[in-house]
Order: sequence, then C-alpha cells, then structure tokens
Amino acid sequence: MLSETGTPRFGANYVPSSGWFYSWLDYDGAAVRRDFADLAGLGLDHVRVFPVWPWIQPNRAIIRERAIEDLLDLIDAAAEHGLGVAVDLIQGHLSSFDFLPSWVLTWHRSSLFESDTVRAGLTAYVETVARAVASRPNVFAITLGNEVNNLWPDSSTTPESSTSWARELLVAVKKAAPGVLALHSVFDDAWYKPDHPFRPVDVVDLGELSTVHSWVFNGVSRVDGPLGPATLTHADYLVELAAATSLDPARPVWLQEIGVPGPDIPVDLQAEFTRRTVELVVHNPALWGVTWWSSHDIDRRLLDFPDREYDLGLFTVDHQRKPAAQALADVIAEVRSAGVSPPQATTLTSPVNLRTEPQRRAEIAPGSEFHLSWVAARAEGPVRIALP
Repeated sequence: MLSETGTPRFGANYVPSSGWFYSWLDYDGAAVRRDFADLAGLGLDHVRVFPVWPWIQPNRAIIRERAIEDLLDLIDAAAEHGLGVAVDLIQGHLSSFDFLPSWVLTWHRSSLFESDTVRAGLTAYVETVARAVASRPNVFAITLGNEVNNLWPDSSTTPESSTSWARELLVAVKKAAPGVLALHSVFDDAWYKPDHPFRPVDVVDLGELSTVHSWVFNGVSRVDGPLGPATLTHADYLVELAAATSLDPARPVWLQEIGVPGPDIPVDLQAEFTRRTVELVVHNPALWGVTWWSSHDIDRRLLDFPDREYDLGLFTVDHQRKPAAQALADVIAEVRSAGVSPPQATTLTSPVNLRTEPQRRAEIAPGSEFHLSWVAARAEGPVRIALP
C-alpha cells in the first residue's frame, strides 16, 4: 500500500481555492483542475476529498444524481493530474462547521450514532456514493467521514454505539466498493480524553488501516513551543500510539491530517515546522502516508471561521505556493530520491493499556509524564511504544 517506490505516500486534503466547500453548490470543474495542477506540481500523489452529506442526501429518500456526477468529475480531474483519490463520506464536520441534513434536525432531531432511522438513511447514502466512486480506478480509499467524533455530544452515543455504528457502515462500504480501502476517521480526543465515547480501539480495529490526525493546538504546542521536540514529534507519537495499540503488528498508520495552525506555529516558522515534522515521522516503519491539511487557504471574504482555519493551505486562494508547500515538496523529493530506512529504535512501555483502560487515556496525553518521557527519549532516536 506504499507508493510504487516503497516510500510513504504524500497528499493533501482538498479544500477548493474558490468558495471553500460551498463550491459543491455551484460546481466548477475548471477551477478544480486548476487547483489539482497546483498540487501535482508539488509532487503529491493523492488528494482526500469531501463531498457534503446533506447536499447529496437532502431528504432520507433522495440521493441527488447531479451531486454524484460532480463528485465523479472531480475524481476524473484528479486522475488527469496523476492523483489518487480518497473520498470521505459523512460531512459532517469541516473546519469547525457541522453539516447535517434537515431530516436529522429540528423536530426530527436524532442521534447519528443511535437512531435506527438515521442509520438506515446513512447506509443507503454510503452504499450509493461508495458504489459510484469505486467505478473510478484512481479511488483507493473511502473514509466514513471527517472526524465524525466531532458530532458528539450533539449526537448522543456510547462507546458501544460508536463502535457498532462504524462497524456497520464499514461493512456497507466494503460491500459496495470491495476493491477500495474502507476506513474510519476520528480526531485525537479518542486517544487522550478519558470520557470520550470513541476509543483507541476504534482507530486500530475498525477499517483496513489506522488513521491519525496530528494537530498541535490540542495542547502539545504549549509544552515546548512551535519548534520544540514535543511539538515536532507529535505526529510520530500518534503513529506510535496507533501502532502499539493495534493487535496487528503490520497494520499501517495513515497520518491523514497534519498542518501548520496559527498562532501555535507562527508564519515565519511554518516551513521549518513542516520540514522537520515530516523528516521525523517519515522513516517510521508503520507510516503509510502523509496527507497535509490543507491544499488551499480559505478566502477571508467568507465569514465566521476560526481565524486559524483561513491560512492552513499549501497555496493561497490565488494559487501562490507558500513556504510550507515548498518545504513539503523538497522533503518529498528527498524521500523519493533517498528512500526510507527505519533506524534502530528503543522501546518505552506505556503505563496504560489503551485497549482495555480507555478511562486512563489522560496518562498518555500531551504533557503527561509518559509523553514527556517519550519525547526525551525520542531526542536520541526513534522510540517504539509498547502496551503493558
């Protein structure tokens, strides 16, 4: 599942340069192709794309063919630029906004994770879109949704409901798209928050590889600053946690999101953060690939986003390559030229069995005694994590 050269894959989470994800409402294939030309020029090999659920299924009985046709054209545009595509289905949550269809809101208000009616509608949606996108040979993965655990607590759930919800929908994906990777995606509260109803085992047992999202605004940047060792190695730490928690020692880990959020990473340090973070994680033997968040900035004429969301792109809205983009392109070229060679590693045993003791997750969170011990050891070289 690595690239043809045996090195990790590199891609970007696609945020359209014109109109953000609202552009799905007035799809412009030419604009998409211009964006993908930007990304191909960096040496990227894939994009992760985000159709918006309520705009495809505005009523439980309606799945809009026009919306699916637009998604297929976007996938074809990626192929024209040599890019593979991973499709996320349940959006769900994007850049601090939640998008839910009216048939789960107002007097219909239901939990996405616990309502049988919503599950039935979601299953129909998942099967239809998965079957359609699997018709394109450059589609290699389908993820249930972008950080679906952000939809809790507004949608109530329990650990048991969360797991069964994801498992059932993954079965639907695999039935509709048997040749495509079926994946589950959550943000890192699943790793660090003791009472969170999505658990580490959801990441490493569900789907065909593990996905992690490394965001340093979760507290790690406060440990030692934008270029401190805890901040620079957070992505590697999450990859290690996922690798250690899986029962399958060969299960790959996809660093599905990582970026340079301000003010945690100041603009003048973003290129160095990008280069050093990727260099520190890229030789990890568990790593499947790195997918940057995001491809393009958000136009500041669009209102009400958290300030950090506007400038996360590798490119500006007018297609100017930013310093972080150049740093990423340079690292990609170096990795593809020299290859990866996992060096000898030491091992540190976690105080917590994340499979059986999720209520103790805070003991391995950023700034915890174990995390700081791992960071100190990581300064001397790679450090594997073992569960007790």
